[in-house]
Formats: sequence, structure tokens, C-alpha cells
Amino acid sequence: MDVLKKIKASTLMETMVATVLIIVIFMLSSLIMNSLFATQMGENHTALDSHLDKLEYLQGNGKIILPHYEEWDGWKITLQNPDEHGKIRVEAIKEQESGIRTIEYFFYVEKEQR
Repeated sequence: MDVLKKIKASTLMETMVATVLIIVIFMLSSLIMNSLFATQMGENHTALDSHLDKLEYLQGNGKIILPHYEEWDGWKITLQNPDEHGKIRVEAIKEQESGIRTIEYFFYVEKEQR
């Protein structure tokens, strides 16, 4: 008659509390992960960095003339004339729903190119 032996079990209230706690922890963790991924996607400007490197290369090889203005993928990019130290300022501006985003980038020109 081992089948009729009473097995210690949890009450319905304990089971419900444990279920609610698991759901709350899962919900909070999914919200945190969603926030992290959204921030990462919003801050990712690898393609813009690659394009700015391309512009630096083109300017260094005399393919573009300064000052240079262009629009690329929603960004308004400006390359200014070099200053007295040979530093060229590159500014990329994009208007977003959250406001205007500006990225500044500097590179130097060799003396014989000035």
C-alpha cells in the first residue's frame, strides 16, 4: 500500500506566488534586454564611420576638393578646409525624432597636400 502514502506537496497559494514571481522576473529581464538592444541599434554608426574613412582616403588622394558637402543616408556631411595645423574638421548631422544628432571627426593632412 505504498501508493496511498501521502506525498508532501505545496499549496495552491504557494504555487500561484511562485508562478507570479517567475512571470515578473521574466518580464523585467525581457524589458531590460529590449532596452539594451534598442540602445545598441540607435548608437550604431559603423556605416557612417566607414563612409567618413572613405572620404578621408579620397581627400588624401586628391579625389575631392575642400570644402566638400554631401548628403549620405540621411546624414549631412561637411568637410572643411584645413586649419593652420593641417587639421580637417568633418561634421555629420542627422535629424531624428529625438532631436538633432551631430558627430564630429578630425583628420590631419600631410604638409605637401596643403
